Amino acid sequence: MNRLVVISLLPLALAAPAMAQTMDHSSMPGMTMPAAPTKPAARPAKPEAAAHQHQAAPAPAVAPKPETPAAGEADPHAGHDMPAETPMDHSAMPGMAMGAPAAAGTTIGDLEVPTGPPPAAPSDHAADRLFSPAAMAAARGQLRREHGGLSSSMVMANIAEWAPQSGKDSYRWEGEAWFGGDIHRLVIKTEGEGVVGDGVEQAELQALYSRAIGPYFNLQAGVRHDFEPHPTRTYATVGFEGLAPYWFEVSGAAFLSDRGDLSGRLEGSYDQRITQRLILQPRAELNLAASNDAATGMGAGLSNAELGLRLRYEIRREFAPYIGVTYDRKFGKTADYSRAAGEDVEDARLVFGLRAWF
Repeated sequence: MNRLVVISLLPLALAAPAMAQTMDHSSMPGMTMPAAPTKPAARPAKPEAAAHQHQAAPAPAVAPKPETPAAGEADPHAGHDMPAETPMDHSAMPGMAMGAPAAAGTTIGDLEVPTGPPPAAPSDHAADRLFSPAAMAAARGQLRREHGGLSSSMVMANIAEWAPQSGKDSYRWEGEAWFGGDIHRLVIKTEGEGVVGDGVEQAELQALYSRAIGPYFNLQAGVRHDFEPHPTRTYATVGFEGLAPYWFEVSGAAFLSDRGDLSGRLEGSYDQRITQRLILQPRAELNLAASNDAATGMGAGLSNAELGLRLRYEIRREFAPYIGVTYDRKFGKTADYSRAAGEDVEDARLVFGLRAWF
């Protein structure tokens, strides 16, 4: 029995040293491993370079260049014929010539630059096959009118107000109407005032040609005629109106009468929106004259100034009743003419009115 156990364990005892032996491939033919390349030691950075290391951008990764095999070693790329790189020449490519642009009539590669006039616009429209020439002409005319040639009109009563007073109530109006396009317009302006029971004291009418000189301003020229007071006057008129920066509406005009008297007028207003419908509008108007005209009560210099503050509520954009106060003051020789006629030099009023347009 003991002999059988010893005989069975004998193969395991002989195989144990071979299993414990470490596998070594260095002795196998053709399996020689190259030595690992050693990384060169980093050069110490200069102090000033180290101080700015946090600002320097990381260098782009560059592919390592293939190492030249040492003497006696086999070239791993042997047998592979790789052509040398040839720099690309863009001068032969059409449209890729470098330098100054080509002049008309020259050739860029195989492409020749045309020198003649541009070709005519195509005239074969698909709609012409379905509709008559008269219908197409009418449609094209409507298209031209709606894209830049459209005429429109507007009538606005900027001021239409009544001022109650202890003596006699007064009224006043100011408005304009225009017809035309974006550039050229015919403008009609009118304004005046009067006293209930005494009739109209001042009334004027202007007919003007208006020409747009920019996105926000128009230049105007025409005639003005004063129906009241007597004697009547007719004026040649040159002026402007438009929207100044910060949304101030401004206008001005110079008037030369048929008697040779020169006068001028400046107006300005601003819409301060309290809400989308409640709007407070301060307004100012100045009238000036270059000479005295005793017949019309106009003195040289600043003849009068009017200040107003109106609060309107837009029931609709086109319909807005308002309440406000106005103050009118005459100056210089104009004030002297008013005192001689028994009129007040200054006047403050509470006004109720309507601003409307359509």
